[in-house]
Amino acid sequence: MCVLAGRMSRLPPRPDLSWKEDGTPVDDRVGDIYFSRHNGLEEARTVFMQGCGLPDRWAGRETFTIAELGFGTGLNFLAVWESWRKTRQHGQWLHFVSFEGYPLDAGDAARALSAWPELGDLPGKLTAVWPDRAKGVQRMVRPDERLTLTLHLGEIAETLPQSRFRADAWFLDGFSPAKNDAMWAEALWPLVRERSAEGAKLGTFTVAGAVRRGLSEAGFEVEKAPGFGFKRERLEVRFAGPGVEEPDVYGLRAPARRPERVRVIGAGIAGASAARVLANRGLEVEVIEARAPASAASGNPLALVMPRLDAGDTVQARLLVDAYLAARRFYAGRAGVTETQVVHRPKDEREAERFAKLLADPPLGLENLEAMRGGVLHKGALILEPERLIAGLLDGIRVETGRAVVPGDLTDGVPTILATGQSITGLLTWLKIAGRQGQVEFATGSVETPPSAIASGHYALTNGTDRLWGATFEAWDGGELNESEAARAENMAALERLDPYWRQDAKRQDIRSRVGVRATTPDRLPLIGAVPDHEAARAVFEGVRHGQAIEADAPLMAGLYLAGGFGSRGFTWGPWAGEILAAQLLNEPAPASIGALQAVSPMRQILRDLKRGDRA
Repeated sequence: MCVLAGRMSRLPPRPDLSWKEDGTPVDDRVGDIYFSRHNGLEEARTVFMQGCGLPDRWAGRETFTIAELGFGTGLNFLAVWESWRKTRQHGQWLHFVSFEGYPLDAGDAARALSAWPELGDLPGKLTAVWPDRAKGVQRMVRPDERLTLTLHLGEIAETLPQSRFRADAWFLDGFSPAKNDAMWAEALWPLVRERSAEGAKLGTFTVAGAVRRGLSEAGFEVEKAPGFGFKRERLEVRFAGPGVEEPDVYGLRAPARRPERVRVIGAGIAGASAARVLANRGLEVEVIEARAPASAASGNPLALVMPRLDAGDTVQARLLVDAYLAARRFYAGRAGVTETQVVHRPKDEREAERFAKLLADPPLGLENLEAMRGGVLHKGALILEPERLIAGLLDGIRVETGRAVVPGDLTDGVPTILATGQSITGLLTWLKIAGRQGQVEFATGSVETPPSAIASGHYALTNGTDRLWGATFEAWDGGELNESEAARAENMAALERLDPYWRQDAKRQDIRSRVGVRATTPDRLPLIGAVPDHEAARAVFEGVRHGQAIEADAPLMAGLYLAGGFGSRGFTWGPWAGEILAAQLLNEPAPASIGALQAVSPMRQILRDLKRGDRA
């Protein structure tokens, strides 16, 4: 398991914020202002947009990507958004990628941006989806305006190397180089070059000699231009390119041509999430489902989305947080989604120790996670009604039900996403996925109650008159699924431990059971991404068995992608997986770190087998 280096705290630090008398925000940590209250917006338009040739350069482009070092209050992004609204042409999409080590609170951002009433509703739209306090990658998607904002939160020396995208324009907007050297370090400029598209332009307010030299040595053409305000000069920078492609060991590279049509096989939460994300990007999407939507593992009457938080600061721990926050943002405002809090108590002494470590150095801020006697309180968790939710996600998308996959579905040149849960092993027999049988109990109560959730190994949910509790986690032999009295007894005993009152109330109701199979990987991480050609990949990377580092492209099954192995957290993984697949299919900035993309890539199973000396 990869452990991340960094600060003592897992939370990104807040700036040491103060305010001048005129309302200008200042970070006293570096002794510099975020912008001038008198001309900050005009500076954003002149130094960064004009300096990068915008909006003219995105005219006629199907997609355009802007990257920024230093998100701050989001003022530069709003200047871009305002211009994009006025100039965007039909079918275009804009991506904005930004890096921030000391994120503001939403309230402070709103206060700072109140200086610009001419931006209309845009500051409110941004602060309404302001990033949560957590290190990692968070994305805002506005399908109605064909716009994405991807934020990398954490130290720039860690986040920039772990990012994956190619920018057509860069805004270099950290605090002054004399006061914030980390954002202008010489080691960053080769990383900026690697993430620059051919012909990319860069704009910045500084003309510091170290910055000019660093950019020039990294391969950029650097010129001084007339400055803005009290600054006599600024820099305009160009990358002639082309960029260098690194070997694609994990199969992360986008296809050569952007598809107009995509097929999704499976209409559970994995397939429905991917279908919705891709349809929102403007693609023609067809969904094939052998049974009916939300009829297999995604078909319980209620589902719970709550975070799985690890005590250590690892790639895996961070991607669990990223996926949870992505799910919350994706589900917000949809039918069949209710916000709640989860009282989470440790199930044993070992978990109690983990909780203690977690609370001593939490990965989420107080707006999401709070200590409580005997456990933790998860704020902003979600109770879902899967049937309603999935129906809404598939609304307007062509869905064929009651038909099985035929060979032509996988070989006709249409990019195809396999999202069929445990049955995926019938198509890809080499995948390491184990089926785990799970049973839940549910009932309709006589009293309507507020949404509520309790967890401790098992969980119990109530939403109005609906009650659900469980779930068992049993080995499955591949045979017929049957409800069992033993599983019901286990769930009833668990409910007694969770809350005796709920147990007594349940005994008065007509209790029903439901059984499903969860597709689970050995490392408990999902499989998201392009499907490798198993035999060819083992041949290409054979040297890995002998400790060799093989730098080669992973051989892939043409046009075949996977969203599976979600285990018991399908409703958490689904939206995040959809965004990852959209980014790969459409050559967009990745909504996750490189480490996270590799950790969930299907290719990882082949490489791991080779390293262990396992036979095919």
